[in-house]
Amino acid sequence: MLGNMLGERLSMITFGESHGRCVGVVVDGCPAGLPLKEEDIQIKLDLRRPGQSIVTTQRKEEDRVEILSGVFNGYTTGAPICMLIWNKDQDSRAYEQIRFKPRPGHADYPAYIKYAGYNDYRGGGRFSGRLTAAFVMAGALAEKLLAYTLGIEVIAYTLEIGGIRMDSNLSIDAKRLRYSNDVRCPDQRAAELMREAIIRARHDGDSLGGVVECIALNMPIGLGEPIFGALESDLSRALFSIPAVKGVEFGSGFHGSSVRGSENNDPYTVKDGKVVTISNNAGGILGGLSNGMPLLLRVAFKPASSIAKTQSTVDLESMQSTEIVVAGRHDPCVVPRAVPVVEAMVAFILADHAIRAGMIKPVLNVGK
Repeated sequence: MLGNMLGERLSMITFGESHGRCVGVVVDGCPAGLPLKEEDIQIKLDLRRPGQSIVTTQRKEEDRVEILSGVFNGYTTGAPICMLIWNKDQDSRAYEQIRFKPRPGHADYPAYIKYAGYNDYRGGGRFSGRLTAAFVMAGALAEKLLAYTLGIEVIAYTLEIGGIRMDSNLSIDAKRLRYSNDVRCPDQRAAELMREAIIRARHDGDSLGGVVECIALNMPIGLGEPIFGALESDLSRALFSIPAVKGVEFGSGFHGSSVRGSENNDPYTVKDGKVVTISNNAGGILGGLSNGMPLLLRVAFKPASSIAKTQSTVDLESMQSTEIVVAGRHDPCVVPRAVPVVEAMVAFILADHAIRAGMIKPVLNVGK
């Protein structure tokens, strides 16, 4: 499988680099007949766009999407859908100065070795978080497809930043308001503390990590293809493709390993004529298959690697130890802008599996 491709029946292949001319994605396998316009994609891109607040990078990118193919008269045609955004505010001068000084925490050194120095090193090239804009474009399409056909709703939000954690007992309606503040946390009290912590870290020339939680509602039973196509397997692969992700857990996750089976099992009951579980420690997945309960997962992000503090590195030309200060406009915490990216990747995998399971047909609106 190509490293730049994700998905089986609904697939995406991304292209572009951080400081190249554009960033884009080609999505293949989308059914014909889905109402789609650029505004549907733009709404999601705007949530990820840089330069929106003091807690994100100050790089000013418009990120206006252009749909080049696969949509005609307002509907998808069944052909590959190509979408792109143009890079307009890149400044590569700082990267020329540190070309042979790999930044700690980045892929600079392994990429330099793997590609013998031919890789685009500006802003991290293909390894940059800038590429997540392509994920969001593909995910926005998938979210529209899921809502239109199956009524599935994907909701991600900031659960934790710098050790500050939101109230986990908030209602679903409250979690839907996650974009009401610039850290994307639905708990307003915790959101303010998170914001203050990010500002302090930026002032200190440092950064913070955190956790994004994601819920998918109205899940059908049976999404997933055991053994190696298990729903957790494919979701994890997609989520670990997001730069800075270092951990993924479902349901009770690592906490479940510290309790007894009688505490971690989810007993069955009947509610409104449907079989449901009383708890959801499984996170909505059993044996690699969705069980009809809400999908629940968490994604851990490391602190942003580009910091203003002096750090130790090496000069690859002289092979001598040296120091580096990473200049430029960087996120002091990637978590707020990662929220729509997590939503996008979860939605894309769910849509792919729904097509694979025959729950979404190749042509929608037959007889329109």
